[in-house]
Amino acid sequence: MNVSLKVTVNGEPREIAAGSSLDDLLRSLELDPRMVVVEHNRSIVRSPHLRERRLEEGDQVELVHFVGGG
Repeated sequence: MNVSLKVTVNGEPREIAAGSSLDDLLRSLELDPRMVVVEHNRSIVRSPHLRERRLEEGDQVELVHFVGGG
């Protein structure tokens, strides 16, 4: 039984726990879901759907962070 998956996050390979959601991924990276735009396999995923979207082997995720400042 496979307990981890290989996915690509912003072009970098990563291993995550099998059954992880996009929300789980963001939390493992210590990112606030309200401050990140998430693209999963070339589709934008809105914040309310991050918990329900499960990651699978070979998925590609792109994350864009909002940065405040002046």
